[in-house]
Amino acid sequence: MAKPSHKREPQDPLDLSTRRLHRVDPRATSLAPLVRQMLEVLGENAERQGLRDTPGRVDESLKWLTRGYTTCVEDVVAGAVFEERHESMVLVRDIEIYSLCEHHLLPFFGKAHVAYLPNGKIIGLSKIPRIVDVFARRLQVQERMTDDIADALMRVLDPLGVGVVIEAYHLCMMMRGVEKQNSKTVTSALRGAFRDDHKTRDEFLRLAHGGRWLE
Repeated sequence: MAKPSHKREPQDPLDLSTRRLHRVDPRATSLAPLVRQMLEVLGENAERQGLRDTPGRVDESLKWLTRGYTTCVEDVVAGAVFEERHESMVLVRDIEIYSLCEHHLLPFFGKAHVAYLPNGKIIGLSKIPRIVDVFARRLQVQERMTDDIADALMRVLDPLGVGVVIEAYHLCMMMRGVEKQNSKTVTSALRGAFRDDHKTRDEFLRLAHGGRWLE
């Protein structure tokens, strides 16, 4: 009997990390009529003063919060990869993340810690948070987002390794369902030396946590 494969299958026929997911600009289609219909199904009067402009606001808000669908990593990096003989770990810690859970369309938020071990190339520091936002600004699950960030950095930098840790609070667990206000989800993705070399892995985790967690 063949052994089950543990290879991560692509989530979409388009490469989620390197291509835009929409060939047509989603801004051309308004969500406002659907939001108005939702309000009416909930029993609200969509014409009352407080809700009259809500469909348009929600349309703009959702398109902003999911703008990662129209962004690709190559555009974000935009040539900011430089030849450099730096041999030590590069870590950007405490990157704020805000995303939407794809199961309930409720927010989750927290911090990402992203590191790589250069292999003759470095990336502009501001590009790391921008790459994080490419994936955070989509309908997501935290586990996949962590993997996507790590895989994107491996592709654009070809480093010796990448480490990503995300700590986040999920409103789908806090304001509904189990209603656990202090539960925090921690995910990690380790590639190359961060996975295979325990000293590199331990250094990353120690520096990423810095002796403190989300408060």
